Amino acid sequence: MTSDSTFPQRLTKVDDLARPDHYYLTATDDCYFLGEYTARKGYAFSTTNQLILNFKKPVSARNTPQWKYKERAIGEAAAAFRTALTGDLLNALTLVPVPPSKAKADPLYDDRLLRMLNAIRPKPAPDIRELIVQRANMAAAHEQAIRPKPDEIAANYTLDPALRTPPPQAIGLFDDVLTSGAHFRAASGVLQQAYPGVRIIGLFIARRVPEAIDWGEIEL
Repeated sequence: MTSDSTFPQRLTKVDDLARPDHYYLTATDDCYFLGEYTARKGYAFSTTNQLILNFKKPVSARNTPQWKYKERAIGEAAAAFRTALTGDLLNALTLVPVPPSKAKADPLYDDRLLRMLNAIRPKPAPDIRELIVQRANMAAAHEQAIRPKPDEIAANYTLDPALRTPPPQAIGLFDDVLTSGAHFRAASGVLQQAYPGVRIIGLFIARRVPEAIDWGEIEL
């Protein structure tokens, strides 16, 4: 059974009730998401699960029949943000993608977030910058038995000096799925050091929620 039938077109704030699901976030973090993703459930569980799993298809799937689903997911995510974000907000924000697990020099580097940002509003284009650069590859968080902490992730980040100016007025920090919040804390910390006092808003396609319990499967 699917838990929803359409992908949300409006943003929901990560509030005091949701924040414990993302234990690295603090009460001062300003984060918003579109859908809710349930781990260890397949494509058919929800529209959000289907979009996220297609969005995260690896670059190795290029030139296979699977690639069209990734392209479609990138377009759907961009369209949802286009609806959710007002023109005034897009004009005010510098849009910054959180780096993927592969460094830019790796042939498997996935620019899915950058492509999504570029598709939100092609004209007039917002201020989109790949400000944060990952120095070396890191294993994807879900592939690690012990997930990296924010300071470990941040140690592998640097800022692209060619993109640091002009200073942003406000930053929209984009990622696909909010899990523990470690990558957001790492990326926002690096940006805060470079731009003290600049507001940073976390914007996610989805947040991971605890696995749902199907009470109908419980025998009494």
